[in-house]
Amino acid sequence: MTANLTLVIIAGVLIAAGVYLTLERLLTRILVGVVLISNGVNVLFLVASGNAGGPAFIGSTPPGDMSDPLPQAMVLTAIVITLGVTAFLLALAYRSFQLNGHDEVVDDVEDALIRDLAEADRVSESFDASDHPDDSTPDEEGLDFDRPEREPRPDDDLHDRTPESAEEADS
Repeated sequence: MTANLTLVIIAGVLIAAGVYLTLERLLTRILVGVVLISNGVNVLFLVASGNAGGPAFIGSTPPGDMSDPLPQAMVLTAIVITLGVTAFLLALAYRSFQLNGHDEVVDDVEDALIRDLAEADRVSESFDASDHPDDSTPDEEGLDFDRPEREPRPDDDLHDRTPESAEEADS
């Protein structure tokens, strides 16, 4: 009983430290946080599996004394998944370091624009107020975003064509 409680506390500390580190902005700290969370969950899997038993081979151990192989298989699978996520985060951090000279996650420009729109309580230009009769159409004044207009692309007219007009254009 005491060993199980100790392992549960250790798992909780590992998961709490991992969550704290994943909330940081540096990819190396996020990586360490993911590894800590994974190890904490693996410890919880082993605690949940119960006491150690005999080998799970028919005839070598009575069925009531056999250990459950499922938690062990889940831990092995979790280790493999953690290895893959770790490799991905290492590659991401290395590439970020190559491009920027640091591995800090920067704010996305589009996210900042959306946040500014939300704070100003305005909707984007692509919002169609006719679909929502209860909402009022926002005025265009006060939108001071330096957002360049998109140049039309050759395939833009494909969405507006009917099948008949597409056949006429192709012939």
